[in-house]
Amino acid sequence: MSVLVKICGITKLEDALASVEAGAGAVGFNFYGKSPRYVTPALAARIARALPASVRKVGVFVNATPAEVEAIRGEVGLDVVQLHGAEDPAAYLALAPLWRAVRVDGGFVPQEIPEWPVEAILLDGPAGTLYGGAGIPFDWKAARVLPMPVVVAGGLDPTNVAEALRLAQPWGVDACSRLETAPGIKDHKKIRAFLDAVRSAGGLS
Repeated sequence: MSVLVKICGITKLEDALASVEAGAGAVGFNFYGKSPRYVTPALAARIARALPASVRKVGVFVNATPAEVEAIRGEVGLDVVQLHGAEDPAAYLALAPLWRAVRVDGGFVPQEIPEWPVEAILLDGPAGTLYGGAGIPFDWKAARVLPMPVVVAGGLDPTNVAEALRLAQPWGVDACSRLETAPGIKDHKKIRAFLDAVRSAGGLS
């Protein structure tokens, strides 16, 4: 099993470099203005240019228009567009590959997820009025019933990612708030421990 590991909420170049050095295959930039991890497209572009081409640069958007997303994708050089609001992915097909975030809460029914034209579904834990980054896990077994590639997010850290991999058997994992010292500021020791835990669980070669 080899999974894509994404470290999300990147706001500093040194955090992005530490993530890549530890073995992450993707980093995430949050372009939602109300997020405590918001990063300007200009800063994200500077960080992205310093990363290896093999590392996927994922842009997180919440209810931005296709035109807004396209402009930022071009400026930053994004490889993936992650839709985290109420967007219909069909309106963003020209910006593929797409990831569509779905919140796993009390009303979550896997069978009701539409067959969106996306590369992957990102399952995130409950976040109240926030759009991700709340650090709350969900029942990871829910990921196994979906027929499409799944990225598991929400409350992952070095202590539980191995169990998430075992139960969810995901295509990817996405970590953010539990690898931080403050919103948007990563703890490099936790990043390394997280990737080491994925590696020890057989999730990375």
